[in-house]
Amino acid sequence: MPFPKRLLLESETVALDLRPHWWFFAGPLFAGIPVIALLVGAMQLNGDMETVGLWGTAALALAWAVWLGSRLISWQTTHFVVTSDRLIFRSGILAKHSRDIPLEKVEYLDARQTFFERLIGAGDLIIKSGDEQQQAFKDIPHPDAVQREINRQMESNQSRMSGGPSRGTSVPEQIAALADLLERGAISAAEYEAKKAQLLDRL
Repeated sequence: MPFPKRLLLESETVALDLRPHWWFFAGPLFAGIPVIALLVGAMQLNGDMETVGLWGTAALALAWAVWLGSRLISWQTTHFVVTSDRLIFRSGILAKHSRDIPLEKVEYLDARQTFFERLIGAGDLIIKSGDEQQQAFKDIPHPDAVQREINRQMESNQSRMSGGPSRGTSVPEQIAALADLLERGAISAAEYEAKKAQLLDRL
């Protein structure tokens, strides 16, 4: 489900609409390994021990499935959005958590990845805005590419606010930046084509 357009400001456009990296599911996926091992072990038992073992493993499997399901719902309802005016973090279904950071108030932006995270294309974005403390956004797909896109949008936003010409944000350059994000896996092919068509309409 894409970020709702009704939540955008007038003339605001979406540059990136991201969900957490698949590493977001690492906890329940790894926890599933011992659950499967216990199930196999319980099936090797005999008589009443087998029955007790299977019921105990079934309870664990149910708890694991609930954990995985809740994680999936959380993934589907979490958005990290970069627009032409702000950064938006939004999560939750019943209890919504939303955080907006205007681009002109971003003072510090840092992409952090461990060696393993570089291998799988995940990492964190550290953002400081105004007088607030640093905020960490975790499990961002390809945070270095996302950081570059945020910097592009910040430059374009600053140029619009100052009334000056936009530098380094021509349509061909923005399409090239989108292609880079697509190659890195930060956006899907469908998102690339949709944004590309939107940019070409401006020509």
